[in-house]
Amino acid sequence: MIDRRTFLGMLAGGLLVAPLAGLAQQPAKIPRVGVIGERSASDPFIVAFRQGLRDLGYVEDQNVVIEFRGTNGAVERVPELARELIRLPVDVLVVGGGVSAQHAMAATATVPIVFTTVGDPVATGLVSSLARPGGNVTGLSNLQSVLGAKQLEMLKAVAPRIARVAVLFNPGSPISATVVRDVQDFARSQAVELLFTEVRHPDDVAGALSAVGRKRADALLVLSDPVFGSRIATIAQTAVTLRLPSIYSHRGFAAAGGLLAYGPDFEDNYRRAATYVDKILKGAKPADLPVQQPTKLELTINRKTAAALGLAIPPSLLLRADEVIQ
Repeated sequence: MIDRRTFLGMLAGGLLVAPLAGLAQQPAKIPRVGVIGERSASDPFIVAFRQGLRDLGYVEDQNVVIEFRGTNGAVERVPELARELIRLPVDVLVVGGGVSAQHAMAATATVPIVFTTVGDPVATGLVSSLARPGGNVTGLSNLQSVLGAKQLEMLKAVAPRIARVAVLFNPGSPISATVVRDVQDFARSQAVELLFTEVRHPDDVAGALSAVGRKRADALLVLSDPVFGSRIATIAQTAVTLRLPSIYSHRGFAAAGGLLAYGPDFEDNYRRAATYVDKILKGAKPADLPVQQPTKLELTINRKTAAALGLAIPPSLLLRADEVIQ
């Protein structure tokens, strides 16, 4: 038998100890990272991002959870996917280019957003400056706003006789006007006529390529945009069928049969995006993390395609190439 005072003391002690013991047993919260990609979770860009996290010591489902959502090139789905991920909730949201970043930014002013391939983050209103982004958004640029003219220059070096170049572009891109103006300025200096063909959605690519065939172009320039991400092989193979020397921004285009690819290493951008996520999860604010630019621009040449088109690649260009596909 125990007296009433002892019983009440034991009961009070138990009530105090039990909740503390329960709290001590609760597992630590695992950070959740939302990722919106152009294609599937097996896309090389997403694989590179995951590898970047592993290199920093993250193990999926142990100390980080990755929630992936794919648009299949339809950027109009980004707002819906961003809202879905924010509701989970996620601690950081990783997106691709400028349109995706703008949609994500409209969906939240508090969840940190890391973009991976934005052409001009300042001109598109994503950040106040490259050095001091100033909001909940930061990430990596792809320099696309100044690459179009350089790509046209390389195309002209390989096929000096071209006079009419078809240009596939997305007029809905935030930097479309800047890129187009840059390409036009160079084309005028080279007496090259540009035949612009609009592509606003991946499903428009086939019709755009048919239009290119009817325009009797001498070559094809594809300005970088997520709308083309899921149709790279179709574009590259159609260019060969139409016997058009062609250039794009990503090496996957040359690997699929396109003649040239010149642009940043997009996979490296995604790998480096993992460092932003790591810093944010450890307490850094996007406003204080400077936007980075590509550390390297890659040139890929498909020599087999060049031979099929009867073109000789200048030795100076071959020496510059990071990869030559035989």
